[in-house]
Amino acid sequence: MSARLLLIDDDARLTGMVGDYLRAAGFEVSTAGSLAQAREALAHGRFELIVLDLMLPDGDGLDFCRWLRGDPRWRHQPVLMLSARGEPMDRILGLELGADDYLAKPFEPRELQARIKALLRRLEPKLDGDEVLRFGRLEIDLAARVARLDGKICDLTSHQFDLLVVLAQSPGRVLSRDQIMDALKGHPLEAFDRSIDVHISRIRAVIEDDPKNPRRVLTVRGAGYVFARKQDADADAA
Repeated sequence: MSARLLLIDDDARLTGMVGDYLRAAGFEVSTAGSLAQAREALAHGRFELIVLDLMLPDGDGLDFCRWLRGDPRWRHQPVLMLSARGEPMDRILGLELGADDYLAKPFEPRELQARIKALLRRLEPKLDGDEVLRFGRLEIDLAARVARLDGKICDLTSHQFDLLVVLAQSPGRVLSRDQIMDALKGHPLEAFDRSIDVHISRIRAVIEDDPKNPRRVLTVRGAGYVFARKQDADADAA
C-alpha cells in the first residue's frame, strides 16, 4: 500500500508540480492551501507524513506544528517542514517544535522525494531478519508469535498477540475500534467485538511498567488507540 502524504502549501503551482511528481513516484498525495484546509483534511483522513510550508495565508507553520504536537490524535504525526526562509533559527525552531525534518526552498523534487522516503524508513519499526519488531525494551517476534519485555516472554493469548501486532505495525497512528476490527478480520467476532478495551487492558498489564499510566499503548479519547513510536528512554521525546 502506498504512503499517503498531505502537502500543505499555498503555492498552487508548486503543489501541483510536486504533487504530480510524488504521485508518479507511487505516493498518494492530498493538498491543502491553508491551515484551515489542512485541519479539515486531517479530520477526514489519515496520512503517513505531512509536508508543511512555514508561511501560510492563515497562520504560521510553526504554530501548526505546535498544535499537532499538543493534540494526542496527531502528536506522533511525522512532519517534514518547508521554508523559503533559509535562516538557521527557523530550522532550529521547526525541529524543536517537533518537525522530523526540514528542507529549505527552493528545492529539487527529487531531494524532497528522497527525504520523504528516508523519513518514512526511519520511522518504521525495526524489523530484523527473523521478523522481530523492536521498540526499546519490547520486542514482538512475528514468526514465533511471542512478545518479550526485557527478554522475558509476555503472557498473552493468541488474540491479544494479534491485537498487539495490529497496533505495533502502525506506530504513531490512531486506530479506531472499527479499524482494529477490520485488521482482525478472520478472527471470531466474539473474540474482540466490544471487548477490545478489555484485551487492551490485559495487554497493558504485561507490557507496561505501570499499566495505569501506559507509555506503549495509549488511549486517544473518542478516537481509539495509538501504539507509541518512541518508548522507554525515548518516551519523553515521543
